[in-house]
Amino acid sequence: MIGPVVECVPNFSEGRDARRVEAIVAAMKVEGVRLLDWTMDAAHNRSIVTIAGPPGAVVEAAILGVGKAVELIDLTRQEGQHPRIGAADVIPFVPIANIKLEQCVLLARQAGLELWRRFGVPVFFYEAAAARPDRVNLEEVRRGQFEGLRDAVRKDSSRRPDLGGPGLHPTAGACAVGARKFLVSYNVYFDSTDVAMARAIAREIRAESGGLKGVKAMGALVNGRAQLSMNITDFETTPISQVHRAVARLALRHKATLLEGEVVGLIPEAACERESEWMRQLSGFDAQSRILEYRLGAPLAWPGDA
Repeated sequence: MIGPVVECVPNFSEGRDARRVEAIVAAMKVEGVRLLDWTMDAAHNRSIVTIAGPPGAVVEAAILGVGKAVELIDLTRQEGQHPRIGAADVIPFVPIANIKLEQCVLLARQAGLELWRRFGVPVFFYEAAAARPDRVNLEEVRRGQFEGLRDAVRKDSSRRPDLGGPGLHPTAGACAVGARKFLVSYNVYFDSTDVAMARAIAREIRAESGGLKGVKAMGALVNGRAQLSMNITDFETTPISQVHRAVARLALRHKATLLEGEVVGLIPEAACERESEWMRQLSGFDAQSRILEYRLGAPLAWPGDA
């Protein structure tokens, strides 16, 4: 691709109804935008879509996806393992080529303004796009989730959205829009059903608890197995091999073993460590479909296209 390339990775609070998710993805088709990946997670009831292209086109594609999610997802009837505040929960913009993080901040602000104007969805800005220091961390923005935030914004002015509101959209909640570096979503599974063990390891490993820099983590029971779900926000500072070793060491302390891992969405070539144990343990990893640089050259067809 010639010129600036930005990636956007919208997370939608629907991972069980394929027709709804396909409709949301199809709504994001904009000329010049490439569909790189989309995944559904029934246990977390969440879908993640990855698109890339020229900045203006990517912003419009993300806005259209949010609009379709507002139409199709009712948070008052939605539940799942993953924390969420909105039908379109998070919309991060990521610099890929010939564009800086500071420019992605401007894209996030532009997108947020349009979400409020077009759909009446209030917006919180996070990470590099945060308008307040206490909203840099997404976890703080999502504190209480949709149900808790819905009440908090009416009682506590400090919890109100950066744009719109003060109340949330009655069924679509709010949207967190941000700009950040490339994030690797990495999950591991243990030979155990002990979710308390997975949550204890999550507390020890995540950065906010004094663990590894740039690591966010939560424990859950997924398909009968204890899972540690992690977002690694700075793989250059904290390589995934370092995360894997730390988790394996903590698991042994709990008399558990890592069985396998998975990467959700795409991963840049720079984050891959070909001869590492964590990559050997990946389940069903295909470089052509999982590595960003490969997928940019061979994007997916949009739902509904022949």
